[in-house]
Amino acid sequence: MPAEGLDPALGARDFDAERRAIHDLWESAAAGWARRREAWGEQSGPVADWLVEAIDPAPGLRVLDLAAGLGEVGFRALPRILPGGALICSDQAPAMIDRAREHARELALDERAIEFRELNGEWIDLEVASVDRVLCRWGYMLMADPAAALRETRRVLRSGGRVALAVWDAREHNPWSAVPGQVLLEHGLGEPFDPRAPGPFALHDVERLRGMLEEAGFAEIAIDDVEIVRSAPSFAEWWAIQLDLSVGTRTALAGAGEEQARAVEAEVAARFAPYTGADGRLAVPGRTHVAVAEA
Repeated sequence: MPAEGLDPALGARDFDAERRAIHDLWESAAAGWARRREAWGEQSGPVADWLVEAIDPAPGLRVLDLAAGLGEVGFRALPRILPGGALICSDQAPAMIDRAREHARELALDERAIEFRELNGEWIDLEVASVDRVLCRWGYMLMADPAAALRETRRVLRSGGRVALAVWDAREHNPWSAVPGQVLLEHGLGEPFDPRAPGPFALHDVERLRGMLEEAGFAEIAIDDVEIVRSAPSFAEWWAIQLDLSVGTRTALAGAGEEQARAVEAEVAARFAPYTGADGRLAVPGRTHVAVAEA
């Protein structure tokens, strides 16, 4: 592999700048994600369920939820590792950790069994072989160096432990993201897709993902797909949810005037016609890869 920051075909990358940008993005995203927690939790529930089942939680296990966001995946596993188990709910964005803590209290979870930690996936501040399981839903693909993050995950896992993760499939299987992104680009408001940069589709290639897991020292790798649907009663509500969940979309539109912003919204609505019912309800498909591997 080339040294960090060097790409023979595309030139140097500023990894530190990417990491700062990722941190700032998720710090600013926390409020919107908290507002849409219920809707997003329901729509993404099948992925969370797959991941929890894949790690085979049992009483007494120590589970790390990496890039946990609002904590939904780890919180689903928590009852199954009690008594005696512990959940480390972690994110690199302090604002996300604060929101996860609030969510745990709303759910009346036993916080004595939860440790909230600010952790970066590329250098996890935990001891070697200190956890039994790792969960990471849509986290590795957003890291500047996902291969390093997977090596760190293997380092903190005990022998025989498991990691379960999710990363989005290719853009063509996820029109909920690809369509708004393309419309923004056509209006001069977005950035062209960069397959090497951190982002939703950075790890869509299954063979690349498998290779990273193998290189990190994992075995018994199984990769599957889970379909989800991004739905809402109307396009207006769908778009409002999108602006809360997608900081990239919201940031791009910040550079538009009112008339251009309305034009973007209208064009996205028009291209979503195939996913719109007679009653105006949207059901926009998506597909994510899910994987489980043993340390």
